[in-house]
Amino acid sequence: MSEAPSYNATGRRKESTVRVKLTPGTGKIIINGMPDDKYLLRETLRMIIRQPLEATGMVSKFDIHAIANGGGISGQAGAIKHGISRALVKSDIALRPILKKGGFLTRDPRAKERKKYGQKGARKRFQWTKR
Repeated sequence: MSEAPSYNATGRRKESTVRVKLTPGTGKIIINGMPDDKYLLRETLRMIIRQPLEATGMVSKFDIHAIANGGGISGQAGAIKHGISRALVKSDIALRPILKKGGFLTRDPRAKERKKYGQKGARKRFQWTKR
């Protein structure tokens, strides 16, 4: 008896790293052992993680299990989207042009800028006083 194929991928965004596992199923999304609507409380974040599935028409073809580490909820949602996109390409290489055109395969490089010495923050300076 052979097991149904599963496709694993890693997604990253800001400080978040997510391991995604796609298995043939009905479209359930489980993040850190919780359904997506319990883990991602904002509707916009749930929309973000479904974007690659909707672009490829695979919404109800795969069950998704994601293990998210680091960062905040928004960064994790972006990382899940990235991971799902990479796993979809592993499942069917013909989906690559669609996902590439949508920008789902590119890791978002934006991250927090470091605080500089002699300053209050990354860009903000200490207040200058004349007297």
